[in-house]
Amino acid sequence: MKFAVISFPGSNCDEDLYYAIVDGLKEEAEIIPHTSTRLDGFDAVLVPGGFSYGDYLRTGAIAKFAPVMPALKAFAATGKPVLGICNGFQILTEAGLLPGSLQHNTNMQFICEPEPLRVANHNTMFTNDFAADAHITLPIAHGEGNYYCDADTLASLKANNQIVFTYSDNPNGSVDDIAGIMNEQGNVLGMMPHPERAVESLLGSSDGLGVFRSLLATFTRTV
Repeated sequence: MKFAVISFPGSNCDEDLYYAIVDGLKEEAEIIPHTSTRLDGFDAVLVPGGFSYGDYLRTGAIAKFAPVMPALKAFAATGKPVLGICNGFQILTEAGLLPGSLQHNTNMQFICEPEPLRVANHNTMFTNDFAADAHITLPIAHGEGNYYCDADTLASLKANNQIVFTYSDNPNGSVDDIAGIMNEQGNVLGMMPHPERAVESLLGSSDGLGVFRSLLATFTRTV
C-alpha cells in the first residue's frame, strides 16, 4: 500500500506520518509538496498536522487554495481514503471535504498532552482494527481544536454514524466531545489527536497504529 503525505508550508508532522507508515506499518510512503497537482499511484492520502500558511487569517483558509487541493478532492471522490490530522483536519473542513469548523480552544490556550479517547465507530476503514467502544490514548497538540457545527449538522453526523472518535474528558470545548468525524461516504476522516505520534510503546502509546492498520486491512481486502 502506498501513502501520500502532503506537506504544506508550516507542516511539522509530515515526517512523523512518513515514519509511522514506513517504520510502524512497514508500507510505502512519499512526502508530496503542496505545489503538486497530481496524486496518481497512491492508495491513501494523509494531510499532516502543523501550521498551514495563512493560519493568521483562519486555520486552513489559504491552504485550501493550494495547487494540490483539486487533486486531493478528485482523489477523495474516487472513494479512496483521505486522513487529515490536526491542521489537516482544519484544512479538510475549510476545503469542504468535511462539515463543520475548528475554533479556538475554549480556554484560549495551546494544549499538548496525552488524551483518553473513545472509538465511537469501529466499523470504518480507519478504525476496524479497534474493538467496539474501545478506549485509547493519543496525544493532542493544538490551539484551535474546538470542533463546532450547527444542530442540524450534528444530528446528521449522529444519524449517519459519522462521529468516529470522541474525547473522554473534553479538553477544548468541542461540541458533543467530538475528536474526529468522517464524511457520509466514509472515506474522508478528520481528527485532532495525533495517531502518528503513538505508534510504538517507546512513545508512550502504540494505540495510534490501529488507525493505520485499519487502512491497510481495508486495502488488503479490496485488492
